[in-house]
Amino acid sequence: MVEEMKAVCLVLHDVAPSTWADYQPFVEAVDALGDVPMTWLVVPDFHRHDALDANPAFRRVLDARVARGDELALHGYYHDDQEPMPNNPRDWFMRRVYTHEGEFYRLSREAALARLHAGLDMFQRYDWPVQGFVAPAWLMSDGTRQALRELPLSYTSSPQHLYRLPDFSAIDAPGLVWSARSAWRRGVSKILSDQREQRWREASVIRLGLHPVDMRHRFSRDYWLHTLQRLLAEGRVPLTKIDWLARQRGQLERAA
Repeated sequence: MVEEMKAVCLVLHDVAPSTWADYQPFVEAVDALGDVPMTWLVVPDFHRHDALDANPAFRRVLDARVARGDELALHGYYHDDQEPMPNNPRDWFMRRVYTHEGEFYRLSREAALARLHAGLDMFQRYDWPVQGFVAPAWLMSDGTRQALRELPLSYTSSPQHLYRLPDFSAIDAPGLVWSARSAWRRGVSKILSDQREQRWREASVIRLGLHPVDMRHRFSRDYWLHTLQRLLAEGRVPLTKIDWLARQRGQLERAA
């Protein structure tokens, strides 16, 4: 019996012209390790003042990453939440305590579809292949889910799963992610991540979900680089999310 290949997916969240300065040294360090493809979660107009359309220099960076074999996925459109104020305690917590960036948390089908089409149109303008959508903070309304069923996308995701579209079939894909805004959060994140990584040693894939704020602190930046190096040394194969999903589909078809 052939042992199942184990993978690691390196995923960069909140990719935009203004966050490239945070990511660039880390990306260069990863490139120095060899052929390690990454998935870049691209925001078309980060916080409504950082439009990719107005930044040809950074678009050239993304062109080069696509040519190198990296994956670009759509990550919201604005990555902020400017919908009407929350009107119940749960929504208040999710939209004002948990995050202020749950852009797709309250959108209707029509609003979500319009924003998704705008994002996909941008990818098309620059000839960037796109098969994945990840909602900011992984928060999606029922309307967003309805909209995703109508689009030519292959997957979306949550912190612990990938979902094939259009039927939202769930695939276990555990992910590590940090809260790095303060020293105590970074310390707790390190403890939790070490525990989770041990628990997921036999998982077929582990996703490393990085954010720009992680790159601004040596403690968290070094954690991600060393964790990636360790997982590679243990034999995990680096893949983009879409390539891992393609291999999973191939395994299912062979098994059938």
